[in-house]
Amino acid sequence: MRTRKLAFASTLALSASAVWMTGGVLTPTPTPPSWDAHAAAQYLDQRQGWWESWPRSARDHGTVCVSCHTALPYALARPELRGVLHENQAMATEQKLFADVITRVRAWNEVKPFYWDTTPAGRTKAIESRGTEAVLNALILASRDERTGVVSAEARLAFANMFSLQQKTGDGAGTWAWLNFGLRPWESNTSPYFGAALAAIAIGIEPQNFAASRDIQPNVVLLRTYLREHLDQPLWRRLLRRDDPELFNRTMLLWASAKLPALISRDEQRSMVSALYEAQEPDGAWRLTSIGHWRSAMSAPADSAGDGFATGLVAYALERAGTAPSEPHVGRALAWLATHQDPAGMWHASSLNKQRDPATNVGKFMSDAATGYAVLALTSGAAKTPAARTAHDNTGAAAPLASPRARPGR
Repeated sequence: MRTRKLAFASTLALSASAVWMTGGVLTPTPTPPSWDAHAAAQYLDQRQGWWESWPRSARDHGTVCVSCHTALPYALARPELRGVLHENQAMATEQKLFADVITRVRAWNEVKPFYWDTTPAGRTKAIESRGTEAVLNALILASRDERTGVVSAEARLAFANMFSLQQKTGDGAGTWAWLNFGLRPWESNTSPYFGAALAAIAIGIEPQNFAASRDIQPNVVLLRTYLREHLDQPLWRRLLRRDDPELFNRTMLLWASAKLPALISRDEQRSMVSALYEAQEPDGAWRLTSIGHWRSAMSAPADSAGDGFATGLVAYALERAGTAPSEPHVGRALAWLATHQDPAGMWHASSLNKQRDPATNVGKFMSDAATGYAVLALTSGAAKTPAARTAHDNTGAAAPLASPRARPGR
C-alpha cells in the first residue's frame, strides 16, 4: 500500500507541476507516459556484454577497458534499474565490470595501462590512461559504496591511486592527465575538466563523510580551485572558435556540487541552472550541440531536435543538485525522455566526431551513453517517472522527492 501511495504521489506531483511558459500563460503538460525499464535494461546488458566480448576492449589481467561511452554509464545506471525491476542480483555483465575494476585497483602497480607502447606518443598515452582510469575506478566504486552506505577497502585504495596521480603544479594543478584522442566530449583537449568533475562527484558520493577526511583536504582544495578557474575556456580559444564546452562543463560542475556544495556558491548554482533552462528546446529536450561549441559538430543536423544524452545528463544533474521534478523544465525533460525511448529500449544520440552508421556496434556508442543517463534521470530518487509494467517490473513505484593501440572512435 505504501509503495502504491508513493508512486501515485510522485506521478501526481509531476503531472500537476510540469508546466511551461507559452506567451506568458502557464500551460499544464500531460502526465508523462510510461517508459520501458525492462527494455532499457536488456539494451544496456546487451551492449555491455558486447563491449566485454569485443577483442579491442580486452586489457591486461583478463580485464576490459572502462569506456566513458558504454561502461561508465552502465556502471552508474544499471544498479538503479535493478531496483526498479526488483531484481535480486546483478547481471553477469555488471558483476564482470565491477570485478575488473577491483582487479585493476588491487594490482595497480602491476597492470598495464589501457593504452601504451614504447614510442613517445605511447608513453604519453600511458600517462593519460593512468589518470583517466584512476578517476573512473574511484567513481565506479564510490557509486557502489553510495548504495551500501559503507566505504569499502577497494574504494579507499582506488582513491589513493587517484590522488597519487593528481597534478599538483602548473596550469593543470588539481586535475588529472586525461586521454586525448580528439574525441569530443570525453577524450579531447577540453576533457580534463570532465575528468576533474567526475573526480569531484566520486569524492562527494563516497559515504561516511569521506569528503571531509582530513588527509584528502589538500587534494580537495586543489580540485575545487581547478574546477572554478577552468570552468570557461581561455579567451584566445573562444576568439579562435575552438571547442568550448561551456554548458557541458557547467552541467558537470552542477552535478559535482550536489554532494560537494563548497565547490560553488548558491548564487553560482542558480546562475548555472538558469543558463541550462535557457538552452532547453521548446519540446523539453537539450542538444549536445547546443550545450557546447564544438569545432566540428558533424552530428548537428541529426540531433537538431534534441538527443537522449544531453537531455538525460542535464536533467539528472539538475535533479542531483536539488531541482524538484515538479519544476517545469525538469518535468518537460522527463516527459521528453519518456516519449523518446526507442522500441529497442535505447535513447538515441549521435557522435560529435564522425558520421556513423547507427546500426553498427561502434555507431551505438553515443546511444549507450544516452540510454545510461536517460535511465539515471528517469530513476532518480527525487523523481521516478512511471516505468512500464513488465514481467519484471510491477509499477516502477518509488518515493517522491557516467603508435598507441587504435582507439575505437565516437
